[in-house]
Amino acid sequence: MTASITWADVEVGTVLPELTVQLRRVDLVKYAGASGDFNPIHWNESFAVAVGLPDIIAHGMLTMASAGRIVTDWAVDPGAVLEYGVRFTRPVVVPNDDDGATLQITAVVGEKRDDGTVRVDITAKCLDATVLGKAQAVVRLA
Repeated sequence: MTASITWADVEVGTVLPELTVQLRRVDLVKYAGASGDFNPIHWNESFAVAVGLPDIIAHGMLTMASAGRIVTDWAVDPGAVLEYGVRFTRPVVVPNDDDGATLQITAVVGEKRDDGTVRVDITAKCLDATVLGKAQAVVRLA
């Protein structure tokens, strides 16, 4: 197991290791089963197109969870994440091919607080378009 990062190790501007996440249609099926979210925009192409989407889209909460991994991977202890929030700005379209959609996730420490916590600002993009806005996590570091 990797050693945890400490509060003393980071400063404002500390860049977290980048994360790339592939979301394929099989992942949407698995997530639907786990979450109970069987909305047809996540599995039925003709329905998704009929309601104005370009194709099937990933669940927003799956996108959010995938982006949050950059913080939990970095902090090592998922319990260190005290707060996590995002705004959904653009859907992640998942093509029906072997590659699916690629999420490029980056993050930087935006604030270091005297209480032993840091605010991490997260950017999640798909096809060079930002898909989550105001994505931030508050993490307590040892």
